[in-house]
Amino acid sequence: MFEGFIEETRQVDGQALRLRRGGKGPPLLLLHGNPQTHAMWHKVAPVLARDFTVVCPDLRGYGLSGKPPVSADHAAYAKRAMAADMVRLMRGLGFDRFQVVAHDRGARVAHRMALDAPDAVERLCTMDIVPTLHHFEHTDMAFALGYYHWFWLAQPHPKPERLILRDVEDWFDMHTSREPKDKGFFHPGARADYLTALRTPGTVEAICEDYRAATTIDLDHDRASRDAGQTVQCPLLALWGAKGKVGVWYQPLEVWRRYASGPVSGGPVNSGHYLAEEAPEEVLAALDGFLSRREG
Repeated sequence: MFEGFIEETRQVDGQALRLRRGGKGPPLLLLHGNPQTHAMWHKVAPVLARDFTVVCPDLRGYGLSGKPPVSADHAAYAKRAMAADMVRLMRGLGFDRFQVVAHDRGARVAHRMALDAPDAVERLCTMDIVPTLHHFEHTDMAFALGYYHWFWLAQPHPKPERLILRDVEDWFDMHTSREPKDKGFFHPGARADYLTALRTPGTVEAICEDYRAATTIDLDHDRASRDAGQTVQCPLLALWGAKGKVGVWYQPLEVWRRYASGPVSGGPVNSGHYLAEEAPEEVLAALDGFLSRREG
């Protein structure tokens, strides 16, 4: 996987971040979701690297990146902190302004990044999400049952961690089967990377802290941004899986237009939740019409 890319670990304000990068051209940051690593981009990153300098990091707490400890306020896993990591990482690589393509939890980090660092984010593609605040303010029975893991993973430490750590692989297979999948669904190399990361001490705790932050400090930040009139200013492409739940529960483009002042476009992809692994050709086609191949 990732032919022509280099793998390295960089220090960002004392935080170790593992990443792969490759290609030439305008900088493009790819952010993964839960419970995955940057390996989820293995089908699309090499193609994008023909036209872009592609950077694929593991978010803090995930993969083989650093894992701040559990805390009472969950601030280490606030999307604001995770987004700041990415801005500093890209600046350290020489990129003050860049485009972002992000999935799942990474897309929530990217949304916060577009609010906190609007001068850095040139264009933003989110995959299979609407804003976290919208989810929680419109929670109903369907959402609570369909995304039950949001509420379970956010339970106090160490309740969910203890159960997951009894059999990490079994939990991974269950969690990633929101649309039925067999164990051979993920590329063997990607699956191995996901499981290695989950077995690394601190990863499961970090995942739970990510979800705890979403129910507490992230909502505080999101409401403050809304009260201040902050919106996504850059062009935004919203993609979602046609076989998933986001397009069933919401009108995603209408929702995003409430949170963005720039142009919003997008639509469904013929996939479940894991767009870049299930339908890479469709994802690449959508990105081809959205991403800019010019610097700045």
